[in-house]
Amino acid sequence: MNHQHLKTRQRAERHAHSPNLALRVHRALSWLQRAEQQAGLADRDGEFIFLWIAFNAAYATEIDERYRLNEQATFRAFLQKLADLDAQRGRFADLVWTEFSGSIRILLDNPYVFQDFWSFQNGSMPEEEWKRRFADAKKVAKLALRNRDTVTVLGVVLSRIYTLRNQLMHGGATWNSAVNRDQIRDCTNLMGKLVPLVIEVMLDHPEALWGDACYPVVE
Repeated sequence: MNHQHLKTRQRAERHAHSPNLALRVHRALSWLQRAEQQAGLADRDGEFIFLWIAFNAAYATEIDERYRLNEQATFRAFLQKLADLDAQRGRFADLVWTEFSGSIRILLDNPYVFQDFWSFQNGSMPEEEWKRRFADAKKVAKLALRNRDTVTVLGVVLSRIYTLRNQLMHGGATWNSAVNRDQIRDCTNLMGKLVPLVIEVMLDHPEALWGDACYPVVE
């Protein structure tokens, strides 16, 4: 599934979409297209960044700042909604089980995408504490896998991807750096499958309430 396939469908169906869904999908598709262009240039860093923006365009909601959840809680709630809508087809579960032997398992074992590892590196957390939390997080993921709790698994994995997102977006990494290629590769591979699926499920359920999109178009 790629941008062209989803864009063709979106053009055919957008007349029936609410303004909020139409804006979210239009924006997400534009960034998915840009990510695919970077993939063609073999620019993994750019591809990852644009995939994250596409994901962000799909889930971000304009809400009163007094009640704003932290970003990780927001996208986990969004994934739960999508998984519930897709429960009959189970495509998110299929993604987790097919990817677990590859990028998901590798990410769970990679300390460089675990935020507490960096807290230890900057001196704000003892070594034994980050290691305990790392082990606990892997136990949570493995228990969720045994229970086929797809959203919990994706939530744990996305928290790792979010650490990489922060490193890149806040200038904490060098473009095309040799030291982070493994995590860039694995996170990009997973996001490259997750983002099109997110857009597809949103297109499947135009009746769902998606909330006001951030920064609406102003004429």
